Amino acid sequence: MRPASTRLAVTARVLLPIYLLVVAFIVFSPADDSGTGFLDRLGELLGEPAYVALEFKANIAMFVPFGVLVRVAFARLPWWAVLLLGFATTVTIELVQTTLPSRYSTLSDVIANTLGTAAGLLVVCLLRRRE
Repeated sequence: MRPASTRLAVTARVLLPIYLLVVAFIVFSPADDSGTGFLDRLGELLGEPAYVALEFKANIAMFVPFGVLVRVAFARLPWWAVLLLGFATTVTIELVQTTLPSRYSTLSDVIANTLGTAAGLLVVCLLRRRE
């Protein structure tokens, strides 16, 4: 591994737990039932179908860094292992959310988060081809 690649891997390994803590805060915090949350207000303006699409896209976006950071931090892992880690992480999140009174699990979250992991992998792949 080249020195720049080594530094990048170390940086990704430092950022990964920070990222995971932020994700944990987002997905395990009590849901805002007051209707004052940003997505709630936007959902009211856009209507239910648009809100569902927005939430799906937000879940994809939330897991793109997962794919990027895991791929860069652990470059020797095969792509499918990174994708499997993203899938396992989101299944774990959804299972824990079933125990939280203000949260609910959905299959669409598992799909969106796994797609986000795949998108992160694709970003790294495309950037490495440009090198």
